[in-house]
Amino acid sequence: MEQSKLLYLRKKAAQIRRLIIEGVYNAGSGHPGGSLSCADVMAYLYFEKMNVSAADPQDPGRDRFVLSKGHASPALYAALALRGYFPAEEIKTLRKLGSRLQGHPDMHTVPGVDMSTGSLGQGFSAACGMAKAAKITGAKYHVYTILGDGESQEGEVWEAAMFAAHYKLDNLTAFLDYNKLQIDGDVREVMNPDPLDEKFRAFGWEVRFIDGHDFRQIEAAVSSGVSGRPLMIICDTVKGKGVSFMENAVGWHGKAPKQPEYETAVKELESALEEFAEVE
Repeated sequence: MEQSKLLYLRKKAAQIRRLIIEGVYNAGSGHPGGSLSCADVMAYLYFEKMNVSAADPQDPGRDRFVLSKGHASPALYAALALRGYFPAEEIKTLRKLGSRLQGHPDMHTVPGVDMSTGSLGQGFSAACGMAKAAKITGAKYHVYTILGDGESQEGEVWEAAMFAAHYKLDNLTAFLDYNKLQIDGDVREVMNPDPLDEKFRAFGWEVRFIDGHDFRQIEAAVSSGVSGRPLMIICDTVKGKGVSFMENAVGWHGKAPKQPEYETAVKELESALEEFAEVE
């Protein structure tokens, strides 16, 4: 990956994180931890990899994206806003009465959202169905999805994993946000899903295990698909990445910062953005 591209993607990830905090703070509720942890993957998909356009959100040939861990909607809304699907200022209406930016994505109201999600496991299943539909019709779009490590405790995830391998859905790339924390604590203590890589391989997937905050590793993994197999990229990430007091802190799974915390988070994120002031 060229240095110019790397810096550009880092800038976009920092901007996504800044909007995540803005949205959750103004909402007074939400899920900052798991939104921040997947910001780098979101930046790579929306600003490098996916064939999508805000000018034609319903283009039949567009790539599809499904946020299976729908509670991380602030990350998706931030990416969509920065891509021009709606004004970035709208992120301040997150979860408010009458806003189209609710706590979980709604495909009927939010431009750029390909699937309404929230009930864990169902989004992953929908992504598999979209990929299968493309195989049936001969469409050339690719399907991308992000699911959570806590979400992988759901049985529906494994039914979908079996389905995708059985139908050889090599037009499907999944990212598993392995930040190791869910609302009740460490995922390995709540209901241990490990070893996730070995399990997905046993289900017939091509699997990569990477640093989910390293754009070079993300790009290499995305490019390493194998014909006839769906690709699972397990991303070792930090819950709350980018905001020091939220990092690896389970309490920030599902609560909004108060004003002093918000101001600290903004200061840190704005400082990070200053590093990319000259990056276009």
